[in-house]
Amino acid sequence: MNDLPQTGFGFAFTGNPLERQSEHRGDAAWFEAHRGAANARFLFVSEGRPVLDVANGRLELLHGRALGDALVMRGDETILLGFGDPDTAPVFAVPVSRTVEEIEAAHPDLKCIDTRSLAVQGVLPSGYLGLLAQASALLHWHDTHRFCSRCGAPSAMTQGGYRRDCASCGGLHFPRTDPVAIMLVTDGERCLMGRPPRLPEGVFSTLAGFIEPGETIEEAVRREVMEEAGVHVGAVGYRASQPWPFPASLMIGCEGRAESTEIRMDETELEACRWFSRDETRAMLEDRHPDGLKIPPPLSIAHWLIRSWVEAA
Repeated sequence: MNDLPQTGFGFAFTGNPLERQSEHRGDAAWFEAHRGAANARFLFVSEGRPVLDVANGRLELLHGRALGDALVMRGDETILLGFGDPDTAPVFAVPVSRTVEEIEAAHPDLKCIDTRSLAVQGVLPSGYLGLLAQASALLHWHDTHRFCSRCGAPSAMTQGGYRRDCASCGGLHFPRTDPVAIMLVTDGERCLMGRPPRLPEGVFSTLAGFIEPGETIEEAVRREVMEEAGVHVGAVGYRASQPWPFPASLMIGCEGRAESTEIRMDETELEACRWFSRDETRAMLEDRHPDGLKIPPPLSIAHWLIRSWVEAA
């Protein structure tokens, strides 16, 4: 389980190679048999951080059960992620009771590294980042949805970690994914980018926003661009998507064609917003912009959308 294939578009968290086998999740005996299998592998998480073995200069994300016993894994919260090739070993995600401080003090070869840092540093193959996104989103959902939203009673994890059941009122609760429209809007030879306060100084990115209930992806693109930049968007096309486990979003990458160019920026959302020529954007990509302006790093779908447009010339 150390050589998962690298697949996807090249940005982080895509290319999850696991076969999820969702049709078997409801079979408790099947689940327990695979959880107890000798070749089962576990992704352990402490305080939201995956536990990695860093011995011999390698970063190992998946471990055997023996380590879980040492870290005091919370077995009743085990989530089946899927089965990996080539040995079809079952892969599970499990929170552990030991804190990050306790783990690193007792085990010099173990480090607990947050998911964002692992993605930014590019130290894991994309296949590992894909399953890490799956695990992070599911574990966060369970940690924040321990009680039934209908009656308030405690709920229990079922279906291999993909449902919570309420014994009090019979409510069934499923993990949520928050869809986000992220779009590069162009008017031919220029693209529209903005700077929300959360970005590092000098970084401009594509506009983005959550898709609201009862709204199509296309409608969300047009609404968000109008709200943030005051620009009308006509044709909208889908390009690609990216799981974004902070905590559990799906970034739906789109391109939009501007029907107006005057910018009326929402200053509560953005610090700056303007049009960039293709040549200027290329300079930002190549880290040679005269004002030091940049675009987001390659881990994000925003980077891919921008690069794809520049290189399409």
